[in-house]
Amino acid sequence: MSKEAKIELDGKPYRFPVVEGTEGEKAIDISTLRSLSGYITLDDGYANTGCCLSRITFIDGEKGILRYRGIPIEELAEKSTFIETAFLIIYGHLPARAELKKLSDLLTANQSLHEDMKCHFEGFPSSAHPMAMLSSMINAASCFDPGLMRGGNSGSFELHVAQLISQVRTIAAFSYRKSRGCQSSTPRPLTSTRPTSCT
Repeated sequence: MSKEAKIELDGKPYRFPVVEGTEGEKAIDISTLRSLSGYITLDDGYANTGCCLSRITFIDGEKGILRYRGIPIEELAEKSTFIETAFLIIYGHLPARAELKKLSDLLTANQSLHEDMKCHFEGFPSSAHPMAMLSSMINAASCFDPGLMRGGNSGSFELHVAQLISQVRTIAAFSYRKSRGCQSSTPRPLTSTRPTSCT
């Protein structure tokens, strides 16, 4: 089989590489089409377009397939915790016991939000959708911790990962409580990822 696709436009041939995904699916890499020819593609709804090359996620919506690092989402949901799944996505493998404890401890140490961020929740109506609150607050997090915007070297990677994941958990919990008409409360160390009633 040819490892390239040929497209002829205005009598001029263009060649594009054929790439193979982790599940054996084939794709034509047209990332240089515009710069070479001036043409773009039209794929209404992006039903035939892959948005990126990923070793993390495989999605086939038509077949109902979602895998993280090759593991079906159903298996992760049934057998893995939130922290184990986060570790898998970040590092490419499920954690050993010591790795799990290290990440869990980092998440607990970074779960609190800046006090001024909590004031933002008071401005949201209780009818606001929790996902709208979550996305707004994630954007605001960098205002209170500018280090999140700068990124970092490999030495600060684990800390930034822990801050972001743990703050997402806390913001999601605050958003859920706000949508239920509950007061926000200081997070307790994670013992479960399931939402609880207002207390």
